[in-house]
Amino acid sequence: MLLQGQTGENPASFWIMMALLMVVFYFFMIRPQQKKSKDAKKFRESLQKGSKVVTIGGMHGKIAEVTDSTVLLEVDGTVRIRFEKSAIAMDSSMQLNEATAKG
Repeated sequence: MLLQGQTGENPASFWIMMALLMVVFYFFMIRPQQKKSKDAKKFRESLQKGSKVVTIGGMHGKIAEVTDSTVLLEVDGTVRIRFEKSAIAMDSSMQLNEATAKG
């Protein structure tokens, strides 16, 4: 005899499904984001003088100086702007590769 509100399902199956959902969520959402963050950190630590880069705002330039937390970016001749390392998005050669891959 079933009481009102009971469906006859095993309550353990609900928890198994929730656990499987969390595992799928981890492998498709959290883990790739952690890998991307780790790669970005490694890229920013490897910045060197003379590298051509693009900032997150779209500013293109060549690195003139690197300190612990900032970079001095030469954008046009004698124009130099200081940015936080976290504002550097990618190497400009990476952007060219992405553009040619699309086109």
